[in-house]
Amino acid sequence: MNRHRILISGGLFMILFIFVSAAVLPGAIAERDSDIREGVIRLNQDVAVEPLTVNGQSVTLSLDIRLSHRGGASENISVEVRAIDADSNLLRNTERLFLGSIRGDQEVPVRANLTVPREGQYRFDVRIYKSGQRIENGATTVSGVSALTPAYAESTVRFEQFETAAIPPITYRIANVTGNQVRITTTTYLTNTGDTATDEIQLRIMARQADSNIVADQTTATVGTVRSGRTTEVNATLELPDEYNYMLDAMLIRDSVILETTSATAELAPTEPLPANSTREQIDIQASEFETGAETSEEARGETAELTESETSQPGFGVGIGLLTLFITIIVWRRTNE
Repeated sequence: MNRHRILISGGLFMILFIFVSAAVLPGAIAERDSDIREGVIRLNQDVAVEPLTVNGQSVTLSLDIRLSHRGGASENISVEVRAIDADSNLLRNTERLFLGSIRGDQEVPVRANLTVPREGQYRFDVRIYKSGQRIENGATTVSGVSALTPAYAESTVRFEQFETAAIPPITYRIANVTGNQVRITTTTYLTNTGDTATDEIQLRIMARQADSNIVADQTTATVGTVRSGRTTEVNATLELPDEYNYMLDAMLIRDSVILETTSATAELAPTEPLPANSTREQIDIQASEFETGAETSEEARGETAELTESETSQPGFGVGIGLLTLFITIIVWRRTNE
């Protein structure tokens, strides 16, 4: 009898203990089962890519990869990223990251950095492995890598691009004319598009003869401090042979590195092109006519280029005298034969 009471009392105590445990710790049993269950990993397809460092011949791209984990534990997880040239399908670089164990419901960020040549476009294959076995994969494509600006060539100062194409970024005026030499003063418009002021930039201007590409003259001017959002004018002087057309090439230089270039024309030649299938004619344009900053005498102002034409008539006897001479010759010849 005592034995039965002891057994019944023990059973009731165990039942009461289970109910109390369930009430006090409601997730104890479920959490234990959850830990035993294997986790599920999925790759979020929205992989973000950004340039980390940009050099002259290579660029390091950083991939922001996100993994979604659900369920219990996932052991020995690793991520492999391959950079493949999209044009040639050649493998350029590979990186493998070991994540170890992942538990519970969470999003796992993974950062992969790969260095590739700064050219073309690339396909990045992302693969997820569990204990050496691939369980998930995805891909993303990046183009325009060659357009990335190296760090040494970055600058917020730009040649001003006016809304109307009639105003070039480089203008010029005639400052002086001496003989067949003309001195022009160029004005270049520069705008700082950044948030901070910039300095230590130089502007190099060169004049190339349009037909031969011979550099007639060049000079370098120092660009002062350009405040954020402001446009500054930089003047330079060039001395060139007159009556030629030139290309004015401008380069922004910092620490012996060319940051940006632009070009404009300077037409000093006294000719102008005519429509197709026609010749070129000479016109009365002289650089001295546009001279500024110096007085020109009335005698010099009145001088212009003049065309000379060859005479169509030739010196000697006219047509009538020639016919009369021929008639007399025929008469003399007939009398002689008679």
